[in-house]
Amino acid sequence: MNYAFSYSTCAGDVVIVEDGSSVTSIFFGNDIPPDAVYSETPLLKKAFNQVQEYLRGDRREFSLPIKLEGTDFQKAVWDALLSIPYGETKSYSEIASAVGNPRSQRAVGSACSKNPILLVVPCHRVVSSSGATSGYAAGVALKEKLLELEKRISQSFDSSHIV
Repeated sequence: MNYAFSYSTCAGDVVIVEDGSSVTSIFFGNDIPPDAVYSETPLLKKAFNQVQEYLRGDRREFSLPIKLEGTDFQKAVWDALLSIPYGETKSYSEIASAVGNPRSQRAVGSACSKNPILLVVPCHRVVSSSGATSGYAAGVALKEKLLELEKRISQSFDSSHIV
C-alpha cells in the first residue's frame, strides 16, 4: 500500500509518497498519485521534517529509507547523484563518465528528469559543462535557488569552521 501526503513549503507544495517502509517519491505540486492513500504516516512526517530542515539550510544530508525504481542505467545515475556533496555540482558529462558511459550525457539528463525523489536524490546538483543550470523537474528557477542555498550554507559553514 502506498501512502501520500501533500505539504506546503517555502519552495512550494510538495508531495511525499511511501510504500510502508521507504520513501518512493518526492515531487513539487499537489497531485496525489491515484494508487496512493492520502494519509500522513510517521515516515511521511519524518521526510517532510527533513525537507523543511533542508530548505531552511539546517540539513545537509537526508537520513531516510528510500526505494528507487527505474532502469539499471537510471539507478546507476541516481546512485552517482547521491555521491555529489552538498554545495557542489557535477556536469552531465562527469556523471556519464562516473556511470561508465562517457558519451551518455543526454541519457544522464533524461535519467535526472525521471528522478522520483527530488531533493534527497540531488539531481539539482547536475549542471551543463559550462556550469549553466538547465532542466529541472520543478523548474530551473527552483534549481537555481537550491544551488544558491547550498552554496551560501556551505560557504557560511566553511568560513565559520576555520581552525
